[in-house]
Amino acid sequence: MDYQYLNNINSPSDLKALPREALPAVCAELRDYIVSELSHNPGHLGSSLGVIELTVALHYVFDTPNDRLVWDVGHQAYAHKILTGRRDAFPTNRQFGGLAPFPTPAESEYDTCVSGHASNSISVALGMDVGGERISRLGGERRKVVAVIGDGAMTGGLAFEGLNNASMDKNDLLIVLNDNNMAIDPIKGGFTQYLVDLTTSRSYNKMRWWLYQLMTKLHLMSDHKRAKILRFNNNLKAVLTRQQKNIFQGLNIRYFGPADGHDVVGLVRILSEIKDYKGPKVLHIVTQKGKGYAPAEKDQTVWHAPGEFDVESGERLAVSGDGLPLWQEVFGQTLLELAQQDPRIVGVTPAMPSGCSMTIMQKELPERVFDVGIAEGHAVTFSAGMAKEGVVPFCNIYSSFLQRAYDNIIHDVAIGKMHVVFCIDRAGIVGNDGATHHGLLDLAYLRPIPNMQIAAPMTASDLRQMMAIAVDMQGPVAIRYPRGRSKDRELPAVEYGKAVKLRDESLESREVGELKDESSKSRICVLSIGAIGNTVEQALDAHEDLKDVGHYNMRWLKPLDTQVVQDVAERYETIVTVEDAMVSGGLGSAVLEIVDTRKVRVMRMGVDDQFVTHGSTAELMHMLGLDAEGIAATLMKLKSEK
Repeated sequence: MDYQYLNNINSPSDLKALPREALPAVCAELRDYIVSELSHNPGHLGSSLGVIELTVALHYVFDTPNDRLVWDVGHQAYAHKILTGRRDAFPTNRQFGGLAPFPTPAESEYDTCVSGHASNSISVALGMDVGGERISRLGGERRKVVAVIGDGAMTGGLAFEGLNNASMDKNDLLIVLNDNNMAIDPIKGGFTQYLVDLTTSRSYNKMRWWLYQLMTKLHLMSDHKRAKILRFNNNLKAVLTRQQKNIFQGLNIRYFGPADGHDVVGLVRILSEIKDYKGPKVLHIVTQKGKGYAPAEKDQTVWHAPGEFDVESGERLAVSGDGLPLWQEVFGQTLLELAQQDPRIVGVTPAMPSGCSMTIMQKELPERVFDVGIAEGHAVTFSAGMAKEGVVPFCNIYSSFLQRAYDNIIHDVAIGKMHVVFCIDRAGIVGNDGATHHGLLDLAYLRPIPNMQIAAPMTASDLRQMMAIAVDMQGPVAIRYPRGRSKDRELPAVEYGKAVKLRDESLESREVGELKDESSKSRICVLSIGAIGNTVEQALDAHEDLKDVGHYNMRWLKPLDTQVVQDVAERYETIVTVEDAMVSGGLGSAVLEIVDTRKVRVMRMGVDDQFVTHGSTAELMHMLGLDAEGIAATLMKLKSEK
C-alpha cells in the first residue's frame, strides 16, 4: 500500500525529520499497516496497537539506538520494529527464518535486550543506566535509558525489586508505565491534566532546578532534605488532585501523569521536557489495548493474539482441528468436572485463565479460581499456603513461565511436601513465539527436586486420568503437556509410576524379566515420554522395516518405571529415548543412570544444547529431527548399522 509517510521511514532519523504535526498521520499509517499484516500473518495485535503513539514519540524524542529503549513484554514492540529498519522484513515476523517475535539484540542494534517475558525492564534498564554512568567516567558516552513497562507486567515481583533499587541508587532512569487498565487505574479530571501540563513544563522545572541549586549553595539542601521536600511535593500534588499517594511517590521517585497515551504530540512535548531531569522518574500514560481497530478495542482478550482475520468484517478465520480438542481445553473441562466432585479443589493461574482454559471453571465456580496476575512465584507459594490448609490447588503455569518460580517450587512446596498439582501447559516446542516461550527445560529442572512427581500424558484420556489420580496423591505433582491439539486412542488405564507398552514383539515368546542370550537380543526399543509418543507411533506405522521396533511410553518420569527400563535393557541391543525436551537431564539421562551401557547402547533424541528459534511447530520439529520423518530416519539408520 502507498503510505505517504511510512514508505519513507527506514530509521528513527527519518522520523525525526518530520514536523510534529505529521506524527498523528504516521501513527495512523502504522496502525493500518500492522492490522493489515497481522490479518494474514498472525501475531500479538492488541498490545502493539495500544503503544503506537508512545513508540513514535519515544523514537522522535530520544536518540536511539544510542539511547537505550527497553521494552517489557516484547509483544508491544511491533511498531518499534517497523520504525527501526525492519518494515520490509515485517511480513516474515514470527516465521521460520524471519524476524524474531520479540526484541532481540542479535537482530537489531535498536533491540537492547531479549524481552519475551515480563517484569524485567526496570531492572535491566536500571543496570544499563548505572553501568552507562560508570562507563562515562572512563570516557565513554553517557546514554539516556527508558524502560517501557505495562500490559500487566507491573504485577511481577521483579518489577517491584527494580523499582525499590531505583529509588535508592543514583540514576536518571525514565520508567514509562503503559497503563491499559491492566495495572494502575486511570485517574481522570481537568485539574489533573492541568497539573500534568504544569509539572512537565520547561518553565516550572527550570524554576525548580534553580531553587534546588540555590539552596544547595546556601547549604540549605542535602540528600535527606531533598527526600523530605520531594515527599512534601508529592503529598501536595496528591492533595491538589485528590489522588491517593501512589507507590512511585512513596518511593520518592518523581511521578508525572497520568497522561493521554494516544496523544502523540502531547507525549513528544512531555518526553522532551522530562528526558533531561536528574534522578529516577515515572511517566504514567493511559492507553487502550487494541486502539484504533474496533474489534480489538471491544474484546481485548480475544484480540491479544487473534490468529488470521478479515480486516473489514473483523471476523476471525477458523483453523481446522479435525475435531480434536486443544490440550488446554481438555485440562479446563477436566478441572471443572473434578472440582464439581471435590470441594477441596481450586484453580490458580498467573494471568492466563483464557490461555490455559481455566475460564471453563471460572465461569461455573468463580469463587474457586484465583487469577493472581503476572506473578508466577506468588502463584506457587500462594498455592502452597492453601495446600497447607487441606485445599488441593491445581496451579496452571506455562512451562517457560514456571522457570521464574523455581525457588518457590523448591522452598515453599517441595521441602514441605505440599500437595500442589502443577499443570504445566505449553511444554515442549510451542512454535512461533520462539526461544523465550519453548517449554524445553521443565523435565530437567523438575526431576532433581526431592519429593517432586512428574507425569506426561500421551493422549487426552491420559491427561484426564493423571489429573484425577493427582487429586489424592501426596506431595507435589507436575503434569506437563504441549500446546496444540490432543489425540486420543484406546490405551491401558494410567497407573501411578507405570509405563505403557505400545509394541514389543520380543515379549511374544517369553515373560518379562526372563533372561535371554546376548546373541538373540532384539535390535531397537524406543522409550518415549509424553505426547511425542504419538509421533513415534506415526514413524513406526509408516515404515514396514520398523515394525519390529519396540515402543513404550513411560508416562511418568518420576517415579520412573525402572522395571520396564531394566527389562528393555536386558532384551534389546539399543534403547532410543525420545522426548520433546532437552536431552540433558530428562528421560534419556534418567535411563542412562540405571542401565549398564556396557551391555546396551542408549541413544537420546530430544533437543541438544541450544535455544531453539521461532517458526511453526512442524518446521521446528523437522529441523530438530523430532517429527515422524526425522525419528524414522534415525531408527532406520540404527537398524542398518552392523
